[in-house]
Amino acid sequence: MTSQSKPKAFWQRFCLSLLACGLAAGGALAQDYPAKSVRLVDPYAPGGSTGVVSRILARKFQEQTRQSLVVDNRPGAGSNIGSDIAAKSTPDGYTILLGTSSLAINASLYRVMTFDPIKDLAPIVAVISAPNVLAVDASLPINSVKDLIDYARANPTKLNYGSSGNGATNHMAMEMLKTMAGVQIAHIPYKGGGEAMAALLARNIQVMFNPASSLSPHAKSGRLRLLAVTSDKRVEGLALPTVSETLPGFESSVWFGLFAPAGTPAPIIDKLNAEFNRALNDKETMDILQGAGMTVVGGSVEQMKNLLARDTTRWAAVVKASGAKVD
Repeated sequence: MTSQSKPKAFWQRFCLSLLACGLAAGGALAQDYPAKSVRLVDPYAPGGSTGVVSRILARKFQEQTRQSLVVDNRPGAGSNIGSDIAAKSTPDGYTILLGTSSLAINASLYRVMTFDPIKDLAPIVAVISAPNVLAVDASLPINSVKDLIDYARANPTKLNYGSSGNGATNHMAMEMLKTMAGVQIAHIPYKGGGEAMAALLARNIQVMFNPASSLSPHAKSGRLRLLAVTSDKRVEGLALPTVSETLPGFESSVWFGLFAPAGTPAPIIDKLNAEFNRALNDKETMDILQGAGMTVVGGSVEQMKNLLARDTTRWAAVVKASGAKVD
């Protein structure tokens, strides 16, 4: 061995030793995790569909790990307030976020963002996907998507629609419908799906997109009328057409996913992915979520990462076409 190669060989061995130590430390870190309760930031107000998901995940997490998953509702700014809190938390695995499709929308909808959903959040796992349902006040003479479009054209100042907040998927779904149909319906944002639903039932708004689970009981009582689903195909168990049958190309499904602050150690991300996949594959979990009109997803960290990236690009095009902006 030459005199020049000896230092090189030394540094190679040194770097390999550091790597081995890091891997061992990471494995030990994951093995000991979680050693205390974990905070789950829900960026919407209680009473909405995220609450259904967070409650079942919290129960299963505690059963599996013997540690609590404490739900912390931080609504506002189309989920940006809660998401920002989670993104800026210590990246140690003890604060995670129940994010929604709004993460993919807000980067192009808001002129100023205090965090970057792709750079500042580490994907853990996709949790559920679900179509929204288009509903109207049953007192209106509207029985189909076509009726809604015709009524909006004939009465351009009479309809208001609600959403779970600026940037929520039910906000952007209606903006997509308005753009494709060429109609005007005024937007009233709320702090969550529960508040928007209350406004619809009180007739403060006349129309909105929301999950079937929250709308169906009021449709059965005759207070609301369900018109269509936002998926590209009809949904089993819902006797409803798709919006795309009236407006070809329309599609707007919702997803929920779990995220940690960027910089959270990979072994902890992998542990969380494994625990939540285990929870999602549990029969009780599947029955509850499917009963609420949601499809369980699960899968790898990479799949959640790709879903966020894909929808960020897709919704940017919708925001641009609609001209929607939030200051």
